[in-house]
Amino acid sequence: MGPVTPLLGIYEVLKDNYPTAKFLWVGTKSGPEGELVRKQGIYFVGLTTGKFRRYRSFLNIVDFFLAFFGFFASLVFLIRHRPSVCVSAGGFVSVPLHLAAWCLRIPTWIHQQDARVGLSNKLMAPLARLITTALEKNVRQFSKKKTVWLGNPVRADILTGDIIRSRERFSLGADKPVILVTGGGTGAERINQLTAEAAPSLTQKFQIIHLVGQRRAAAAAEAAAAKYPNYHIYKFFTEEMKDAYAVADLVVSRGGFGALSELSALKKPAIIIPLSGQQEDNVKELGEAGAVVVMSESTLTSAALVEKITSLLSDPGQRSDLGRTLAYLLPVARPDDILRLFKKYFE
Repeated sequence: MGPVTPLLGIYEVLKDNYPTAKFLWVGTKSGPEGELVRKQGIYFVGLTTGKFRRYRSFLNIVDFFLAFFGFFASLVFLIRHRPSVCVSAGGFVSVPLHLAAWCLRIPTWIHQQDARVGLSNKLMAPLARLITTALEKNVRQFSKKKTVWLGNPVRADILTGDIIRSRERFSLGADKPVILVTGGGTGAERINQLTAEAAPSLTQKFQIIHLVGQRRAAAAAEAAAAKYPNYHIYKFFTEEMKDAYAVADLVVSRGGFGALSELSALKKPAIIIPLSGQQEDNVKELGEAGAVVVMSESTLTSAALVEKITSLLSDPGQRSDLGRTLAYLLPVARPDDILRLFKKYFE
């Protein structure tokens, strides 16, 4: 439940060590995670529930009843499948399910990956048997008795990309550096627009793999891709992501913690264009420490993006420093630690 990257990392460790275990994944019916999870061979269930907002909105009234419905749907689901443990990484879908698990005395594990503790995890924390955090500083936001700094789990598969296979898969030549642009699982309309506007300049010297997302307007990107052979756009990646990372000399991304953790694991240099709010919190200290280049979406122009990309791709030393610093400041979870915690709290 919740953000996909850390949960898939935990899943892989448990699957390798408990090969006869069965896994169920609960997510949103309309989210992009279903396709990715099903490709891992995991049974996926979409749950309808309400979203918790911290501001006044008529939708809070509607979502109260949806959350009430989600709780009873969760009870039915858990009684039917009787899992040994529920693991989540936040997200509003997790709350009614964890409450139902607590009522049925099913132990729960929540993982806090973002720099800012979300409302969902604050609500679930008192009910959890184990709480883990991606950042050491967030341990003090929860009960000391059951909270452990783990780092953020990442998929082992993300480390297995192959450059030769990548060039064939994405129709890339070996003579020009490669830029990977991604706005997250659902895409980012502003990043799509900026990249399309930058394509005429960038494609003269570089090649672009642009993940536009399944839900965001991408007409400008599609038009540019038809005009410039070095500009390649895609809607959604599952197992292709590892090869996109492998071949990329530079990544332009949102500031989601899952993406940041994968970049850290791969020591990839990155330009981060965060969404306002939580993602800005995620990258603030990393940007100040020289682990990533942070650019503000509200003031960013395509010309400034071209200038920054060109500067970084002409300076291998700076790119190397960015990757090493990110890996140092944002260590990912070790599989042995994931397994140790699971055995300690749930066996």
